[in-house]
Amino acid sequence: MQGPEPTEMILIRHAPVAEPGLLAGRSDLPARLPEPRALGAARQMLAGWGADPGRLVVSPALRCRETAAALFPGTTPPADPRLWEQDFGAWDGRPMAAMPDLGPQDRAALATLRPPGGESFLDAAGRIAPALDAMTAAPGIVTLVVHAGTIRAALGQALGTPEAGLAFEIAPLSATRIRLFPDGSRGIAFVNRALT
Repeated sequence: MQGPEPTEMILIRHAPVAEPGLLAGRSDLPARLPEPRALGAARQMLAGWGADPGRLVVSPALRCRETAAALFPGTTPPADPRLWEQDFGAWDGRPMAAMPDLGPQDRAALATLRPPGGESFLDAAGRIAPALDAMTAAPGIVTLVVHAGTIRAALGQALGTPEAGLAFEIAPLSATRIRLFPDGSRGIAFVNRALT
C-alpha cells in the first residue's frame, strides 16, 4: 500500500532587479522581466511541475509581485511579510562593489554576521521557517515567488542546518523544489533550475 503523497514547495526567485549591481534586500526595486516568449516557456515548465496558482504566495517586494503576475497572469496572490529577503540594514541598496571586504569566513560565521541595523542570515531563517511550515501544513503543492535568501533558508531547513543553505547559488528566475514527507523529513528534488 502506498503512503500519502508528500507536500511540495516550488520556490521561484524573482526576475532580476531593474537596477543590477545593488544589494537589494529590503530595497523595493522593480523587476526586469523577460520577453513574452520566455515567460510563456516558463509558464509551461511550471505547469508541468504542478505549480498551482491557487496555492501561490509571494514576498511583498515589488520584484516578487511583478514576477508572480508575469508567471501566473490573472492572479492576485497573498503576500506574506515573513518571506522578505534578509534585511541588510545600512548595506541595503548599496552597489555590490562598495560592500565591505569581510575576509575569509566559513558558513557558520557568515550566517551570524549582522550588518549594521539589519539582521543576520540566521535571524532571517528564523523568521522564514515558521512561515514555510504554516504554508506547507496542507498536502499538495505550494508555489512561492520569493528571494534568494528565502530559498536558501528553505534549503537550510531541509538540510537540518540553517547555515547549510548559504552553500547554494540561487539565480534570478530559477526554481527550487523541496518535498516534505509525513514523518517530517524533507527532500530536495532540484535547486536553481532556470525558468528562462
